[in-house]
Amino acid sequence: MKTKSTLFLAWQDQNSRSWFPIGRLTFDGTNYEFTYTQGVLEAQEKCGFEPLSSFPRLGEVYKSTYLFPVFANRLMPKNRPDYSSFIQWLNLSQHEREPIAILARSGGRRETDTLTVFPLPEPDSEGRYCLHFFLHGLRYLPPCAIERINRLETGEKLLLAHEFQNPKDPKALTLNTDDRYIVGYCPRYLNREFFELLKNASLIEVRVERVNQPPTPLQFRLLCNITAQCYDDFCPFSSDEYQPFLGEVATV
Repeated sequence: MKTKSTLFLAWQDQNSRSWFPIGRLTFDGTNYEFTYTQGVLEAQEKCGFEPLSSFPRLGEVYKSTYLFPVFANRLMPKNRPDYSSFIQWLNLSQHEREPIAILARSGGRRETDTLTVFPLPEPDSEGRYCLHFFLHGLRYLPPCAIERINRLETGEKLLLAHEFQNPKDPKALTLNTDDRYIVGYCPRYLNREFFELLKNASLIEVRVERVNQPPTPLQFRLLCNITAQCYDDFCPFSSDEYQPFLGEVATV
């Protein structure tokens, strides 16, 4: 039986730099389905978000047997010389290399872009959730921190810290080594959910998944994973902003 994969689409307002989850893409092994989520209402109210040209009507369910262009265009072409290196950076196994898996791991982010994607984690056999992400903000770190990143080992534990006095983002979360080096920032679009995990999880661990040595671009230099064992029936990404904003069905 084929399992359903789910990605969320996040949009960033260029003025406030705030992120909002605005859409949800699912793939059942045969068909793709996209819906806006209720987070789009907050994006509209606070920052004047307008529907994407690929999905012009809120409240509709868009279905297709092909990956929608707004997502397909975020995949690196297989004929690029650095494609094999790119797949290695993502640390995906042979059976995880479908387009939606590549998007989930890479984030599908493009330069000067306001959109990114991230996956909905599913619990393992022990009820633990795991999410992979690349650390952000490495270009702002001093050379000594980059040198420390290059010496990180797979499986090494990292510590979350809240930079509540950060003037640009009071909800910023850094990742730190035991010897007190800041090695990057959690993606802003995940911060709200990470704070929820901190309140609703009995166990949270962040570890190094893979270090991609220079000349790998900084945006793909440090891949981490966060594992959470949640209390009771709490599920990550289950708040209203991630729920579908439903209406009519549109076949593409």
